Amino acid sequence: MAQSKKGRLNYRCPNCFKRDIDMDMFFDEAKNEYYCLRCCFVGDEATVLAMNEDIKKKYKRMASRVVSFGEDDGPIVYKPHRKGER
Repeated sequence: MAQSKKGRLNYRCPNCFKRDIDMDMFFDEAKNEYYCLRCCFVGDEATVLAMNEDIKKKYKRMASRVVSFGEDDGPIVYKPHRKGER
């Protein structure tokens, strides 16, 4: 989602992003906190950044493909995916 104006960086709402909804948060300068209009999430910048870092784990292996699952309790082998390959 594009940022609508220049200035302070817009963050995605961590609660909405968990449900695959791309919703920008707004910043309240008086309270120095971010809030979401969709789900009523409120938090300071450190909380929002920490929750968004935790959610990024969901997309960690998006650009990788499984080559082999290995033996019992063995490591899974990945390879980087390139567009057009199978």
